[in-house]
Parts: sequence; C-alpha cells; structure tokens
Amino acid sequence: MIRAALIQLTVSDDPAANLAVTQARIAEAAAGGAGFVLTPECSNILSSNRTHQRAVLRQEEDDPTLAALRKQAAGLGIWLLIGSLGVLTQDADGRFANRSLLIGPDGAVAARYDKIHMFDVNVSETEVYRESAAYRPGAQAVVAETPFAKIGMTVCYDVRFPHLYRRLAKAGAQILTVPAAFNHITGAAHWETLLRARAIETGCFVLAPAQTGLHPEAHGPGTRRTYGHSLAIAPWGEVLADAGTAPGVTFVDLDLDQVAKARARVPSLSHDREFDAP
Repeated sequence: MIRAALIQLTVSDDPAANLAVTQARIAEAAAGGAGFVLTPECSNILSSNRTHQRAVLRQEEDDPTLAALRKQAAGLGIWLLIGSLGVLTQDADGRFANRSLLIGPDGAVAARYDKIHMFDVNVSETEVYRESAAYRPGAQAVVAETPFAKIGMTVCYDVRFPHLYRRLAKAGAQILTVPAAFNHITGAAHWETLLRARAIETGCFVLAPAQTGLHPEAHGPGTRRTYGHSLAIAPWGEVLADAGTAPGVTFVDLDLDQVAKARARVPSLSHDREFDAP
C-alpha cells in the first residue's frame, strides 16, 4: 500500500512564484502521509509568449525549479513526479522540451520522459493550439522502477493514444501517470472518459494531477483556462478521487494487488492478435 497525493495548481508565467506554491503543496502532501507526490504538467510555467518562455526557461541541469524540488524530495524522503517542466534544449530549431521527471527520495532524477504527442488542435474558432511550434516531441516511452511499483510516464495529450499505454503496460507498468494542463472545453467532454478507458484497457492505476482555472500572465493575455479535476482511477476503472476545480492536494491510497486482480479477471493484455490493416 502506498499513499499518493495529487497536487492541483493554477500556475502563472512566473516560475519563481509557481515554485513557492508548489513547494508548499508538496510539504502539505508529505505531512499528510504521502510517499508518492505528483504535480501537474507545466509545473514551472504556463505562458503563451514564446519570447518570455525563452527568457525564463533553462536547460535541465540549470533549472532552479528542478534543483529546488530535488532538494525538497530528498529532505522529505518522498518519491516526487514533477508532472512536467518546460526546459530549453540544444535542438537546432530552438524548440523546448515538455519533460516529466521522477525524483527519488535521495533527490536524484530516477527517470525522465519527454512528451511524445503534441497538442496541435483547433478547440474552437478562438482557441487554437500549436504545441509543436514551441516544443519538440519526444520519441522514447518510459517505464520507471520504484520499490512500490513500475510507473509508465506520459503527459496530457498522450492520453488520446491508447497504443502508448498498452505498450507501457506490456512493459510492466502498474501505475500510469498522466499529468496534464487539459483544456477546459475538451476536459469537460473527454477527460474522465479517456482516463478511465486507459485504466480499464491496461489494468493499471491511473494518476492524473492537473492544472486548473484561469492562468494569470504578466507577459500575455491571461486567457488560458484549464479543466482541473485531478483524478485517480483504479485498475477496474473506478474513480478513486476527483479533486474538483480548486487548487490543493488530494490523497489516495493505492493497493497494488488490485492490478493483478483486475488483469486476472479480464486478461486482455495477453489476447492481442495480429491482423491485416484495412
């Protein structure tokens, strides 16, 4: 049994201010007995201004948010999933990485995953997103080993691509992490359904810490709104916890024996068959 804590945030375009709030929430989670704490996608910044992002983002090894959270995880003796950070890369085209990082209780980076699927969508006539214009996609799926579970790491828009989650489960994942900054329109329509489907298909726990509300920007329009409703889903598909729309910490106790039980009842991971494409 492991107690997890999902942290729900409303970040701004100021990484230093966001860090202070995030650290307070992590401390609250650890005080509540959580050994595994998860923050949402874009924990260090949400900004529509690429010039501002380039000015404040750093390479992973120089990122002050990562350094501070690694130190805090070690001080508290917890496993910490930093849902994602925007970090600079050395890519020739200058694009950033949207990187999820798993920190061990020794403060070391135990695993890192760069978001594979980019959110390039037209939500409405007034809401158009082109994540790939600023962020370059990752190419490597990741299952991280911990003493309590094997963790399949994903980020937000990945949740619409079930083949990724099946591959993670077949590689041994028992917990799937889906930190997100999910759009409020698509969130209301699809968020819970997608997460429950990924849990049911794989027989995994799904932990999805989320951004919520209207995100202030000192260097932009401040019109970005996210859905909230951080969710914990059991391997059989039940919603174990829903954080609603307020920032805060949501606790959930995970019994990893439920993974094997769900997969024994419906062993679909062993029932794949080859077939010809249409």
